[in-house]
Amino acid sequence: MKTFYIASSLKNIETVRFVSERFINEGFVHAYDWTLNDNIILINQLKDIGNMELEAVLKSDFIVVLFPAGKGSHVELGIALGNGIKAYLYSKNDEINELETTSTFYHLDGVSKCNGTIEDLIQTVLKDQKNR
Repeated sequence: MKTFYIASSLKNIETVRFVSERFINEGFVHAYDWTLNDNIILINQLKDIGNMELEAVLKSDFIVVLFPAGKGSHVELGIALGNGIKAYLYSKNDEINELETTSTFYHLDGVSKCNGTIEDLIQTVLKDQKNR
């Protein structure tokens, strides 16, 4: 069974949950569901969550970054890339390819970029991961 992690911003919680559920239904294992965290009032809670997210990324076979993505998502992308973990970047439009807003790291080997519908992303990941 392959393990996955989804990075995104708080703005995308429902989409993160939807994509996670679809992958789980296909037999993949969700490394960590950060969307369940709430009522964070102490810095130590952030440290604990950060450690869980770090461990989750490191044990994943692949990660998905859903845009818009925050600074934590970009750290998680960096952890994945630095450890040879496949990354999929998704945006509804083509913002990840716009010269003014893109990052050099979005275009490295090991990164697949997807745009269109969320279903397009899901099908791309499933097809790719089932062939690995």
